[in-house]
Amino acid sequence: MDYQQILELVKEVSKAGLTNFEYTEGNIRIAMSCPQPEEKIVVPASNIALQEAIGVSANSVNGANTAGTEGVAAQSQAAEAVGEKGGNLVKSPLVGTFYTAPSEDAEPFIKVGDTVKKGQTLAIVEAMKLMNEIESEFDGVVTEILVENEENVEYGQPLFRIQ
Repeated sequence: MDYQQILELVKEVSKAGLTNFEYTEGNIRIAMSCPQPEEKIVVPASNIALQEAIGVSANSVNGANTAGTEGVAAQSQAAEAVGEKGGNLVKSPLVGTFYTAPSEDAEPFIKVGDTVKKGQTLAIVEAMKLMNEIESEFDGVVTEILVENEENVEYGQPLFRIQ
């Protein structure tokens, strides 16, 4: 099995969302495992300002502690905030480190306002020392880049908005 075949195998296993995978061919054995991503609670600043404006804290509703439902509410608010603007979201197919360019001194693959075609490389996500190209799933114009360069990303995290 050559290097390109291994890269393709990693991409397909990541795309399928598998947490464990093992492959044996002759004396070659490849085992991959990916821990379940931790659920992060992201509350956009606009939601915090709204809560402060109406006098409701994230921890209480009518004086009752809602720690058990707080994460679910914050997650749904964050998802609504990302989805409010419309367009198509390109999401991370795996957990790793997000890079906007092929190297530190190179120009970014794309910028806000660029027109992209389906299959065009938008960024790279590094996982286990392998560089995985993130390709556009849509034709359109990049209206928003939702992740900063060298930021850690989770599986399914929105990376770009394309309209």
